[in-house]
This record gives sequence, C-alpha cells and structure tokens, in this order.
Amino acid sequence: MVDTVNNTQTTATSGTNAGSQRLAESFDTFLILLTTQMKNQDPLSPMDSGDFTQQIVQMTGVEQQLLTNDLLKQLVGSAGDGVADAVSLIGKEVRAATDTANLSKGQAEWVYRLDREAQSVKIEVLDDKGSIVHVQALENVQGGEHDFSWNGKNILGSQLPDGGTYTLRITATDTAGATVGHNTFIQGLVRAVEQIDGQTYVTIGGSRALWQTISSIGLPTEKTTQTDTTPDPTNDSDDEETPAQAA
Repeated sequence: MVDTVNNTQTTATSGTNAGSQRLAESFDTFLILLTTQMKNQDPLSPMDSGDFTQQIVQMTGVEQQLLTNDLLKQLVGSAGDGVADAVSLIGKEVRAATDTANLSKGQAEWVYRLDREAQSVKIEVLDDKGSIVHVQALENVQGGEHDFSWNGKNILGSQLPDGGTYTLRITATDTAGATVGHNTFIQGLVRAVEQIDGQTYVTIGGSRALWQTISSIGLPTEKTTQTDTTPDPTNDSDDEETPAQAA
C-alpha cells in the first residue's frame, strides 16, 4: 500500500515537471513572437487592438497554467510524503509526544515520565477551553514512566461526553521546591490516517496526533490467552475413582 502511494506521488511529480517545462517553453516562445510582431507591424496598418487584447489574454492564461502546476507539485510533494509514511504505521503500536488525548468510551489515557524523583506531583486535566476538569495530587513519586487514566468525570462528579479533547498538565517539584522535568505521551494502536488542513494525523486508540510527533514504533502487544481450568462436567473420571477409593 505504501509502495502504491509512493509510485503515485512519483508519477504525478514527474508529469507535473514535464508539463511545466513544456508550458514554460511555450510561454517564452509566445513572448518572442508577440514582440517580433509588434516591432515589424506596418505603421500604416497597425495591429488590431482586439487581436492584441486576445493575445494578451492567451499569454495570461499560459502564466496561470504555470502557477497552477507549481501549486499542484507542492501539494503532491508535501501531502504525499506524509501520507506514505503515516500509512505504514497502521496496525502498529506507537507512542506520540503530546499532552492531548480524546475522551473515548469514558476514558482518556496518558503516559508521563519524570526526569527524577519528585516529592510533589500535581496532575490536572484541562478541556479545550483551558478550564480544569480534574485535579489530583501525588507525593513521593519515583522518577521514570507512569500511566495515568482519567475516567472522564469532572470536578463535580459529572460524566463528560466522549469526543472531547483534553490536555494533561503535570507540575512536579522536589524536596527543595525545584521543578522536576517531565514529558507526556499517548500510546496505542494506530487505527487510521487522515489529512486536515494539509497536516497528516494518525488516530491512536481514540485520540489523534500529528504523525511527526511519533517517538517510538513497535509491534502490537500480544494478549495472553487464559486457560480455562473449570472441570469438564462431562468427564466422569472422578466418579469412577470414588468406588475404588472407598474399597
């Protein structure tokens, strides 16, 4: 699928370059012919103004075609690369460096990493208007990575609807009150790729992130299948052993 996107991009770019070159050559030739015609026109019978205007319109049309081709080439070059790279991530387990996540099925999840141990960590969840909808305080948090899951309930305990975009804000300090550095991520399976306003986004679980923010890629985590140890009611081997034991 990625090869198909790359081949399409290469073909479109090559065609655009060839067409642009031909139009540019025609444009230059047109200017030479028009200038020569004006220089060598009969003073007693000059060029008709209507014909002159028509030729100017034709020249402008050629120029507009050149500009249009250049814009198409830029569109193919900028959009094609992003889509081709992002499409290869579908079905992969990825991590994106972002502090925003969408509320999906009543849950929003992040991963935050502290540079070192923090005596105090304040976790805040903000909505798209910057209002705090959840706050939590932790003490004596070890450095390293920590998962954080929010159940979608605001400060008043009301369940917020799915689909909203929320930001995780971490404030961490050590025993001396100095700020402890941190990074925030979202992670999960890439389920879709889309372009919005010229930017390529990937859907990670229920959240969306720019594909350029992806910091790690891996294979999906295999789920361990639990073995059912419930005795089979059709197996009467235990019943057959009972008389023997009684004897």
